[in-house]
Amino acid sequence: MNPSQKTGLKNKQAARPGSPIILMQGEYMNTAQTQATQDIHAFTEQARDAIYQAIFSRRDVRGQFLPTPVPDAVLSRILTAAHYAPSVGFMQPWNFVVVQSAAVKRRLHDAFALAHAEAADMFDGEKRSTYQRLKLEGILESPIGICITCDRERTGPVVIGRTHMKTMDLYSSVCAVQNLWLAARAEGLGVGWVSIFNQSALQDALAIPKRITPIAYLCVGYVSHFYAKPELESAGWLPRLPIEELVYFDQWGRHDEQQALIGHLRRDQAEAQKTANLALMQSR
Repeated sequence: MNPSQKTGLKNKQAARPGSPIILMQGEYMNTAQTQATQDIHAFTEQARDAIYQAIFSRRDVRGQFLPTPVPDAVLSRILTAAHYAPSVGFMQPWNFVVVQSAAVKRRLHDAFALAHAEAADMFDGEKRSTYQRLKLEGILESPIGICITCDRERTGPVVIGRTHMKTMDLYSSVCAVQNLWLAARAEGLGVGWVSIFNQSALQDALAIPKRITPIAYLCVGYVSHFYAKPELESAGWLPRLPIEELVYFDQWGRHDEQQALIGHLRRDQAEAQKTANLALMQSR
């Protein structure tokens, strides 16, 4: 099955060459012209398959790390992928602190343990018990740690695109996190995002200046296996939300079950899980 079928991006039944198609807005377009427009910039089917497989099988890894070293060539590729993320005003606000030292990892783990204990007290009843049973980091087990930061002053006080929405630089660094994560999955690496830190403790452990904002501490390494579903979903913490409930039309809160898109969304969410399951079976 090609990725356009998996994601509902293309009609599964091809129209006859040259026949007109009716768009939702009532417009007509020649099928051949439409196909040419779609294909001219499209990746090959194999490349698209790989992209969707990386997205749907990406997992937040905590306890499956192997001691196998990550080659510099592989580490370079995923860091370069992160550096090619989009950024507001092209300010590229990120830095990457690569953590290899066992002593530094222990300081980070101590900072996590303190925040983890504080966090447990914020939950009540069964949620607290479940939280305490979860493994939420792989700081000591993962061969590499990478802290991605945001320098909000990198290109000065006025930034194109940040003039009114002041948090856009933070989101830019988050895009770098996602780029690295997907590239790592394609390389067979697991990534675990550890966010249970007091920010000042994380900055102290890595000598990050106070003016620099830590965005993500990532545990990175080869793993024994990937799970078919996110661990929090499997543990019953929260379910995967139906995507059709999260899509509105034209105004906040406006659902429209008559939109053809809704049926595609339902099918594609089911296909996404099938893709993750297939990736898991192929890796065994």
